[in-house]
Amino acid sequence: MDLKSGYPFWAVKNGLMFAFPQLDTDLSCDVVVMGAGITGALIADELAGHGHDVVVVDQRDVCWGSTSASTALLQYEIDTHATDLAKRYDQASALLAYQSSLRAISEIGELAHEVGDVDFATSDSLYYASSCADLSGLADEFAWRKQYGFPVRWLTRAALKDEFGLKAPAAILSSVAARVDPYRLASRLLERMRRKGARVFDRTEVVSMTATAESVELITDSGMSITAKHTVVASGYESQHWLRDRVARNLSSYAYISDPVEPEQLRWLAHTMLWESSRPYLYLRSTGDGRLLVGGEDDERDVPARRDRLVDRKAATLQRKVARLFPRLQAPPAFAWAGTFAETSDGLPLFGQHSQYGPRVLFALAYGGNGITYSMLGAGLLRAQIEGRRHPLTALFGFSRLR
Repeated sequence: MDLKSGYPFWAVKNGLMFAFPQLDTDLSCDVVVMGAGITGALIADELAGHGHDVVVVDQRDVCWGSTSASTALLQYEIDTHATDLAKRYDQASALLAYQSSLRAISEIGELAHEVGDVDFATSDSLYYASSCADLSGLADEFAWRKQYGFPVRWLTRAALKDEFGLKAPAAILSSVAARVDPYRLASRLLERMRRKGARVFDRTEVVSMTATAESVELITDSGMSITAKHTVVASGYESQHWLRDRVARNLSSYAYISDPVEPEQLRWLAHTMLWESSRPYLYLRSTGDGRLLVGGEDDERDVPARRDRLVDRKAATLQRKVARLFPRLQAPPAFAWAGTFAETSDGLPLFGQHSQYGPRVLFALAYGGNGITYSMLGAGLLRAQIEGRRHPLTALFGFSRLR
């Protein structure tokens, strides 16, 4: 599956950070994780760190799939408003989803600090109404978050203009968000695991998976066999290949990044990410070396050849949108890219057992704009399931809610 187009910045910047071998022998383990991107790395790290014998396999080089195209906005704010989640399910579910995501930001920060040198930094998140038509819904969302103690502040049109120089009807300012280099974090996590004894293989494609009551057997494209007590399918948007049911829809999303911008040009964007209420939404964030990363312009046709042709045109459209918001900001694209993006109907991820396979096969579908945040939560959730423990997110993040 062709997951990306153009020149994703993380791969250009970091190159191939570590070399991992191709699997050339049969082996067995406690857990095999299919997928060596950021989701697979977070889950494998959680399991290996708690005593499980873990094997990681990926059909590409490590992190060369969707992780290299991720824009890595770390937010507790889900693409679906909490007020909409509460209507679809209930208040307790909406609160659980948002509070768990809030906690995950600090957990990612702690892990990034342990690993080191992954361009992690906390920031604010400014979520503005794209038009007056969105004002009522945004106000309701703010009231809900304020009621439940989330770190938010309401900004009127005048306050937005005065504090941020932004022309918009209103906004919610959240004080908890973060950024990271996802390619670097995943690569360094996998290398740290290998140094501690975990086995990581790339350029190793799994072509068949057979689950029994006691184990799972995987067969690779070179005929090697991996036998595990559990398998975690964490191969991103390609994971749906293993399911008969369609559980999410694939989209194409676009992004570009500038060369480093002078601090007096970047101003508050150096410590505040920006996104809007319209769907699909425009978003901006900075990097540690002062670049501006801009994303959006999602479309519903995930056709690689078409996506390839649209990268430059979409980047130009994004640049025009930024220029309308900030006429004096000079931050044209240096690298532009696109990638496959998937979303569920409610904006929540899918972690755990699927009825097609039984309890030995677990899925990690961290779909939506909060993919890395969800993956952090999913790591703990899946470890609990493998260890036979209860977890508060099992039902809300499980496949059973789709019935």
